[in-house]
Parts: sequence; C-alpha cells; structure tokens
Amino acid sequence: MRLVFKSINRRVAILPETGYSSGVTQIEQDILRTLVELDDAVKTMRIANPKPNLQAWFARLDELAGRLPPEAAPDLRHYLQRKSYEKARLYLEGRESENQRGSCGH
Repeated sequence: MRLVFKSINRRVAILPETGYSSGVTQIEQDILRTLVELDDAVKTMRIANPKPNLQAWFARLDELAGRLPPEAAPDLRHYLQRKSYEKARLYLEGRESENQRGSCGH
C-alpha cells in the first residue's frame, strides 16, 4: 500500500494514494505506518494461514513510542502507553474528534 500525507486540522496524516506534505515528525510517520500495517494484519487474522505474528508490530510500536521527543503531544503519548492504538491512529490522522472518551478521561 502506498501511504502519503495530507494536512487535516493543522496536523498531517498519512492517507493512501493522495500526495505528500510534511508536518509530523519521522517517528510519528513511522508510528502511523506501523499502526496501519498492524490494522491490515489484524484484518487478515480470520483467513490467514499461517496467522501473522502481531508481537512484532507491538514491539515496534513500543520502540517508536519510546523514541518520541519530550515535546510530543501528550495525548499521543498517552494513547501509545495505554496501547490505545485505534485512538493513536485517529489522532495521527487528524481525526481526534472521532475518539471516544475512555474511563481515564482521554
């Protein structure tokens, strides 16, 4: 899948097949790319043989989250620490308003 970036609400999101612009850090781009790959792998679980090993994606996300700079968005950091990968993806895609509040208030 070809991933590209589009500005949404002053954030830049990776979207399939539209064009490229900058605005997020390389680490954020890598996190979003990994989240998309993880989502694709999960969607194939029912029919895949052999089943994909999701641990590699989880480990990659942990590694990337640990490399976020101190000035990274607190919400993004929170989502990744809590393993709220869908929320992290929506945040990085500029779709934060679609995130449902959790019991922790995020």
